[in-house]
Amino acid sequence: MIKIDEAIAVPAPPGRVWEVISDPTEVVSCINGAELGQFHDDGSFDGTLVVKFSAIRVRFGARMSLELDEPAWEGRLSARGRDGQGATRFTAHANFRITEDHAGGARVQVTGEVALAGKLASVIEAGAGAVVSRMTNDFTDELVRRCAGDTAVVPAPSRPTVWARVRAWWLRTIHKRQSEQSGVASGKTQ
Repeated sequence: MIKIDEAIAVPAPPGRVWEVISDPTEVVSCINGAELGQFHDDGSFDGTLVVKFSAIRVRFGARMSLELDEPAWEGRLSARGRDGQGATRFTAHANFRITEDHAGGARVQVTGEVALAGKLASVIEAGAGAVVSRMTNDFTDELVRRCAGDTAVVPAPSRPTVWARVRAWWLRTIHKRQSEQSGVASGKTQ
């Protein structure tokens, strides 16, 4: 069993923090290696998370549900899933609450637990402390960055997809060829 008990200070108004924390798309964009999948009619949604445990990278897929209590700025996330090979299964529950701190900023309190079963459970549990700490730090940095503005959320720089990189390479190649042809053509006319 992996226990989570984190307090995150965010120098932004609690209402702004709630806007980000209550939106699964925003939360996923704050977590390295996380992606949202399909949203279902019952309000649940799919997602994946790639986690590095020492030299091992494990890709987890999950079905998640989110219950929100907006007036109280509280929520509960439940997830059930498995790793990409199906060797390790997990269930997770997390509660979060946003409160105003004494300086006018917000404090996000997150508590939860993750239960693991299967071949990689002991390896994952052994490295969980360091992984949770690293992920919390990364999440906190991105959450603070996203909440910094009072209005629009600044999108995180994203790693280009394979197709975007291929397209950029193709455009560079075409541009280079056009430049070379233009240089050759101007050299012939002189």
